[in-house]
Amino acid sequence: PMRSVGQFVVFLSIVMVIVGGWQFYLWARLVRDPGWPEPYARMATVAIIALTLAPPLVVAGARWLSRPVLKAISVSLYSWFGMAFLLALALFATDLARWVLRGVQWLSGNAPPDDPARRTLIARSVAEAAGLTVAALGVVSVRSALGEVDVPEVNVKLERLPPALSGLTLVQLTDVHIGPTIGRKFLEQVVEKSNAARPDAIVITGDLVDGSVASLREHVAPLAKLKARYGVYFVTGNHEYYSGVDQWMAELERLGVRVLRNERVTLGDRGASIDLAGVDDHSAHGFGPGHGADYARAFRDRDPERELVLLAHQPSQIVQAAPAGVGLQLSGHTHGGQIWPFGALVRLNQPYVAGLHRHNDRTQIYVSRGTGYWGPPMRLLCPAEITKLVLTPA
Repeated sequence: PMRSVGQFVVFLSIVMVIVGGWQFYLWARLVRDPGWPEPYARMATVAIIALTLAPPLVVAGARWLSRPVLKAISVSLYSWFGMAFLLALALFATDLARWVLRGVQWLSGNAPPDDPARRTLIARSVAEAAGLTVAALGVVSVRSALGEVDVPEVNVKLERLPPALSGLTLVQLTDVHIGPTIGRKFLEQVVEKSNAARPDAIVITGDLVDGSVASLREHVAPLAKLKARYGVYFVTGNHEYYSGVDQWMAELERLGVRVLRNERVTLGDRGASIDLAGVDDHSAHGFGPGHGADYARAFRDRDPERELVLLAHQPSQIVQAAPAGVGLQLSGHTHGGQIWPFGALVRLNQPYVAGLHRHNDRTQIYVSRGTGYWGPPMRLLCPAEITKLVLTPA
C-alpha cells in the first residue's frame, strides 16, 4: 500500500508539472505578453492558477459533492482544458510562424529594430484572434458532443461467414463514459437507438463507466432494456479498472449483459454460426491476479474454419489477435481523437484510430470513435457513434 501511494504521488507530481508548464505557456501568451491593464490581468492570472490546481482537489472531494454540483464543476474544468488544448495549438502555430519570419529577416539582414509598443500590439492581436477562433471552435465542439449520436452503418465482408448468416448485424457501443457529466438520460437515448437498429447482437467494447457502482447504478440501469436476438456482450476497458471492475462485472451481469472475460460464445444456431470472443483490456494485467488479456484461453479448442469476431478494447490488441486467426476485431479506446488534431498523438500509441482497416489478408479491425466522450464535453471533427456493423460473406 505504501508503495502504491508513493507511485501515485510521483505520478500526480509529474502530471502537475506538465499541466503547470502548459498553463504557464497560455498565461504568458494570453496575459503577460499582451500586457492587459489591471484588474483584468490579475483576474485572468488568478483564474488560470485556480483552474490548474482545481482538478486534483475536485477528485479528492468528489465523494462529498452532490451529483449536480460535481457535474457543474466537472463540465467547467473539462471544458477549460479542452479549450486550453486548442488555444495552445493556435498560439504555438502563431509562435512557429513568427520564429520562421524572424529567422528569414535575420538571415536577410532586414530584422526590424525592437519596438516594445509594436510587440505588445502584436501580442494582443494574436491573443484576441486565438481567443475568438477557439471560442467559435469550442461552440461547434460542444454542440457535436452533446447533440444526437450518429448511427453509421458499416458493411464488413468476412471470408468465413456462412452464407446463411449474411446480413448478421452487430451494434457496437464503446467509450460511453457514464460518470460525472454523462448520465441516465443520455444512456436511455443510446439504448433506444441501439434497439431501433434491430441488431442480432449488441457488443460493448469497454470504458462504459467512470465511477463506482454505488454512485452510478441508477444511471446504467437502462442497459437492462437493450434487446438483441443473440444477446448483449461486454468486455472491459481501462476505465473499468479505475472504477471497481469486479463490482461492475457483477452489476452488468445482473442487468442481463454477458461479460466476456477471455472466453467466447456462439452467435447463430445449429444451421449456421460464428464465434464471438472477448478479452480483458490490454492494461488489465497490472490490476492483480486473475486480470489481463488471455488470448490462448479465449481461443482454446476453436475450429479455425469458423469465423471469429473478437471484442478487445484497445486497437493495439490486434497484434496478438491477428496471428490467432481473428477475422474481425472490434475496438474503441481512441475516441477517434475526440478533439482534432489530437488523433495524431493517439496514433503514436495505437495502430488504428478510427474506422475499418484491413490488418492483414485475413484480419480486419473496426475502431469506433466512441459513443460518449471523456473529459471535455467536446468533439471537433470527430462525431460520436453507435455503430451498426452488417456482416456479409466475402
